[in-house]
Amino acid sequence: MANPQTADFLRFRRTFTLLIVLVVLPSAGLSGFGVVAIVNERAAVEKRLEASWAGRLQSAWSEVDARLKTLSVGSEAPLRVDSRGVQLLGATFDVSDDRVSSQDPKLEPVVKSLAPQFVAVPAEPIVFSASTPQGVFALVALRRDGTVRGGFVSPDALAEVVREVSAPLLAGGEPAQLSMVPVKQVPAEGVLARLASGVSEAREAALGPPELASLSLPAPMQDFRLVAQALGEDPVGKASARNRTVYVVLLTLFYVTLALGVVYTGRSLYREARLSRLKTDFVSLVSHELRTPLTSIRMFIDMLAMGRVKDPAEMQTVLDLLSRETSRLSTMIETVLDFSRLESGKKQYDKQPVPVQAVVDAAVAAFRAQRVGATMTFTVEAEPNLPTLRLDKDALAGAVLNLLQNAFKYTEADKRITLRAKQAGPEVVLEVEDNGVGVPRREQRRIFDRFYRVDSLLTRQTEGTGLGLSIAQRIVEAHGGRISLDSAPGKGSTFRVHLPLAG
Repeated sequence: MANPQTADFLRFRRTFTLLIVLVVLPSAGLSGFGVVAIVNERAAVEKRLEASWAGRLQSAWSEVDARLKTLSVGSEAPLRVDSRGVQLLGATFDVSDDRVSSQDPKLEPVVKSLAPQFVAVPAEPIVFSASTPQGVFALVALRRDGTVRGGFVSPDALAEVVREVSAPLLAGGEPAQLSMVPVKQVPAEGVLARLASGVSEAREAALGPPELASLSLPAPMQDFRLVAQALGEDPVGKASARNRTVYVVLLTLFYVTLALGVVYTGRSLYREARLSRLKTDFVSLVSHELRTPLTSIRMFIDMLAMGRVKDPAEMQTVLDLLSRETSRLSTMIETVLDFSRLESGKKQYDKQPVPVQAVVDAAVAAFRAQRVGATMTFTVEAEPNLPTLRLDKDALAGAVLNLLQNAFKYTEADKRITLRAKQAGPEVVLEVEDNGVGVPRREQRRIFDRFYRVDSLLTRQTEGTGLGLSIAQRIVEAHGGRISLDSAPGKGSTFRVHLPLAG
């Protein structure tokens, strides 16, 4: 047959394992999604910023495009072109047949590489972009008598045009600027070339202002992008860092709450399993304890009914035994009923002004009556002039009596029991001291639990339900007091009932 205790804890482990599977694992998966969200938060913030800037970038480009199509030619030799007062050109050049001339000799190879694009240049000035091995350039060109006259748009002039156009869009003081930047050229084939390109891009991203959004431009400015750049702190990094912090805090709170819930639920399940076992043990114990006096009573009644006891002395002995067993049975039933009333909150206390000495006398009288003829040394030490407290004398005397009974039951040979009553500051202390087996420290908090009994050889050999100390504690607490214990194995125990004078 399986041990009931083992079966209870097996059920507890199965229930707790089910709790872990149904709660912890799904929460771990949910937390995993949260971690993924944290990792992808920067990309999400970038997309939100791009969406918020998309309309403004499109409006800005429409204005810039209109400006670049509204050009005024100041002179043709050398070529001078402005856009609403902004001089666009830096170095100029002329292309006639196969001959190329430029103010900057270093730019002549660039102009020669772009010669095929000048075939379609109209008579009116046009702005267009070009990508060459030497870099990306914005140019202005027009055709005059078979000669193409043109120039390279100054980066400062292009920046000035963009700045004038974007000023109304940033009127709210937003820490950002719009710029036209070249489209990155596709790196040449080869590992070293790609590595160099990647290093260059990383350096530009680290040193330059962070980009909030960008717009790829249509022809003829397809080699440039219009970008919104942050001034000062990177808003993407700031927003993503703030959101990551919020996520981490929420995940931490979630895990802390989950851990506390699991621990609390586990403890509750453990207590329920333990309480179920204790209740089963209690029912079994009470059944056994009730069976013993009932068996004795039935046996004695049968002896009397069958006329087996005829001698007056034997008759008196049987009657005394019947009285003792009946008293024992009544005490056990009253204990269970008291506990039931306490558990249901139906216990009523008749509190009256009562001298503490009267409580001591009532407990001592009941204890001596129940232990008539017992071999022990019982001492009562009560201070004179003990105060009068408002209490239920019978209930409190019953609590002290329970402590005296425990002291007698859990003390072996040479029983020495002392009851003391004294005033200690703002309270009255009733002490029950014995020289018994003592209570291990790890058990001292649990001995006041219902149905709990210290597991020892003497305990197993001693009758009891495990309710006495629990009942005594509740009675004392109902009077505003408390019970303390000072004990060590082999050195006896001292139970103290502390009653406030205001009680």
